Amino acid sequence: MIIIKLPPRYICICCMLSAVLANYKNAYSGLSRSTWLLSVVMLINRSGTMVVPFLTLYLIRTMGYSVSQAGFVFAFFGLGAFTGAYVGGKFTDKIGFYEVQIITLLGGGIMFFVLSAMKTYLLICLFTYLLAFINEAFRPANSAAIAFYSNPDNRTRSYALNRLAINIGWALGSSIGGVLAGINYKLLFYVDGVTNITAAILIWIFMKPITIKEEKNAPMVTGVLSAYKDKTYLLFILLTVFFASCFFQLFTNLSPFFAGELHFSEPLIGFLLATNGVIIAIIEMVLVYRLDGKGRNLHYISVGIFMVGLAFLMLNIRGMGPLLAFFIITLMTFGEIFSMPFMNSFWVNRSQAANRGQYAALYTMAWSAAQTLGPLAGSQLAGNFGFKWLWLSVGVICLIVALLVRRLKTGDS
Repeated sequence: MIIIKLPPRYICICCMLSAVLANYKNAYSGLSRSTWLLSVVMLINRSGTMVVPFLTLYLIRTMGYSVSQAGFVFAFFGLGAFTGAYVGGKFTDKIGFYEVQIITLLGGGIMFFVLSAMKTYLLICLFTYLLAFINEAFRPANSAAIAFYSNPDNRTRSYALNRLAINIGWALGSSIGGVLAGINYKLLFYVDGVTNITAAILIWIFMKPITIKEEKNAPMVTGVLSAYKDKTYLLFILLTVFFASCFFQLFTNLSPFFAGELHFSEPLIGFLLATNGVIIAIIEMVLVYRLDGKGRNLHYISVGIFMVGLAFLMLNIRGMGPLLAFFIITLMTFGEIFSMPFMNSFWVNRSQAANRGQYAALYTMAWSAAQTLGPLAGSQLAGNFGFKWLWLSVGVICLIVALLVRRLKTGDS
C-alpha cells in the first residue's frame, strides 16, 4: 500500500475547500421538497417573464406607438401589478394558496396570448392591466406557500432560495428574450404564455392540494387579526416603499449614468450590472445560512439598507473608474443580500396562517408601487437637477430608512 504525504500547505487548502463545500451543502440542505418545487415554479415563471423588459420596444417598433404612449401602457402595467397583489392576497386567505397559484398561472398564460393579438391602443392598455393584475396576484400566494412549507429554522433560507430562482429566471428570460425579439416580438408573448401554463401544470401534478382549513391550523403570532390594522407592519411597509424606490435605481437610472456621465462602454456596463446577479447566486444562500437565527431580522435589514445607501452616496465620488464602480455594485449587492431575505422573514413572523395572504399582499404591493414610482421620480430628478442630486437624495433616504427600521419596536423580530 502506497501512502502519499501532502505538504502542509496543500492539506490546509484541502481543509479550506472542504469547509467551503460543507457550508454550501448545509445552506441548501433541510429545505422541504415543496419549497424546492415552489422555487422551480418561480424559476420557470420568471424565465418566461420576458415580455416586460421588451414591452416598450414592442410597442414602439412593432405597433408604431410613441415613447410617451408606451410609457402610459407601463403605467397600466404598474397599476395592474399593484391591485393584483392586493386581490391575490385577499383570495389567498379566502380559498388558499394552492388554488390561487394555479388559477393565476393559467390565467396569466392565457392573457399573454390574448395581449399578443390586441391591435388597438385602448385594448392594449386594458389587457396589459389585466395581465399584470393576474400575474402579480400569483406572488402573495406563492409567498404564503413558502411560509407554509418551511419552518422557523429554515424559513429565511427558503425565501432566499426563491429569490435565487427569481434572479436566475430573470437573467435567463432577458437573454432568451433578446434572441426571440430579434426574430419576432410575438414569440415573447407565446413563450411567456407557455411557461406560465407549464408552471401551473407542475404545481397541479407534483404538489399535494392543501385545504384552507389545513392552512389555518397554525397558532396566532401577533394577535392582530388583520395586516391592515398592524400599525408596526404598516410603518414597515411604508419604509419598504421608500427603500425599494431607491433600490430600483440600480436597474433603471444607473446605466444612463455610467454611459452618459462616466462614458463606460455597453459591455462594461453589462458586466457591472451582471455582477449583482452573480454575487447573489454564489453568496446569498451561504451567507443567510450563517446569519439566520444569530440576530434580529431588523438588525440585518437595517445594516443592508445602510450599505445600499452608502453605495449610492459613493456614486458621487469624482474621477470614478471601473474598479470603484465594481466595488460600489458589490457593496450594493451585499446590502441587498443582508436586507431582502430577512425582510421576508420579518413579515412572515408577524403573520399567522389565517391572514398571511394580507401580509404577503402588502409586501408585494410595496415593491410594485416602488417599481413604478422609483424609476419615474429618479429619472425626473436626474433630468432636471443632475445625477449628483439623484444619488445624494436616494443615499440619504436609505440612511434614514435604515435608522427608522432599526428603531421599530416589534418584540423579537
